[in-house]
Amino acid sequence: MSESVFVTVPEHVAIIMDGNGRWAKQRGLPRTMGHRKGVEAVRETVRAAGAVGIKYLTLFAFSSENWRRPEAEVSDLLGLLKAFIRRDLAELHRQNVRIKVIGDRHSLRSDILGLLLEAEETTKDNTALTLVIAFNYGSRDEIARAVVSLARDVEAGCLRAQDITPALINARLDTAGIPDPDLIIRTSGEERLSNFLLWQAAYSEFIFLPEYWPDFSPEIFRQALEKFASRDRRFGGLSSQAAAVGT
Repeated sequence: MSESVFVTVPEHVAIIMDGNGRWAKQRGLPRTMGHRKGVEAVRETVRAAGAVGIKYLTLFAFSSENWRRPEAEVSDLLGLLKAFIRRDLAELHRQNVRIKVIGDRHSLRSDILGLLLEAEETTKDNTALTLVIAFNYGSRDEIARAVVSLARDVEAGCLRAQDITPALINARLDTAGIPDPDLIIRTSGEERLSNFLLWQAAYSEFIFLPEYWPDFSPEIFRQALEKFASRDRRFGGLSSQAAAVGT
């Protein structure tokens, strides 16, 4: 994909990667094959995002609700995550990609947590694309943890309740320091956020695609970005066209 194709390149794109299991079922394959094919789509998408000039790419890799899935499937998903980091970390580092992980870390197994911390530490000084991996992530949990953090400061006398602002809450979220997503894409035909970036999505544009995640290609990504470029983002104000004519 060429950056020159787009009038407006979003700074931050977030993707709900949905449909691995249904992709596999359509083909008479086990769900694990859908997840493995989905990892290939992740690699292509990361490369495409960097090529077009996107600065932040957030991928919903594993939600806090995904632990409810069958144990064998959870084990396979965790194995794929570990394999992805072990196989791709060096290449991402060479591409100057910074990795940031969001989600609750306190209950993670030490082997998973160690790999995530290693990925962040290895790439912390990189300055090209920031790849944000939402792992063991749920937006309501994230917001609750931020509120608890602020409440502790109030109890300690470090902060007055009346001084709590949206900016202060934002600074306690897992995404502190990361701009809100300009565009959120969800694959598989579902049209909901599923507890993903609820706070951060206040002014995001949404694109819902019928394709399952394993079929998500650079060409489909390009079409989504072109659609985003045609949107008139007003952020509660007038459109640029309306403002120009004084309406």
